[in-house]
Amino acid sequence: MQKEIGSTAGIIWQALNDRGELSLAKLKKEVNGKAPVFDWAVGWLAREDKLVITPEKSSFRIQLKDAHAKSAGAT
Repeated sequence: MQKEIGSTAGIIWQALNDRGELSLAKLKKEVNGKAPVFDWAVGWLAREDKLVITPEKSSFRIQLKDAHAKSAGAT
């Protein structure tokens, strides 16, 4: 199971790297994420401090932490 979660985390990372910030729903659709593996993979990336997760109305927006730092002007 860890291999599947890790693989999904890699696909999520690549999608965010290519597309930038996405809503949680759009990210799940983009990577063809299946519950619960998709949710675990997002959690894995969050636990590894790779994501910025921003609340938005009744959902969330997700982006890579490095991309967030670049857009905020940090070096």
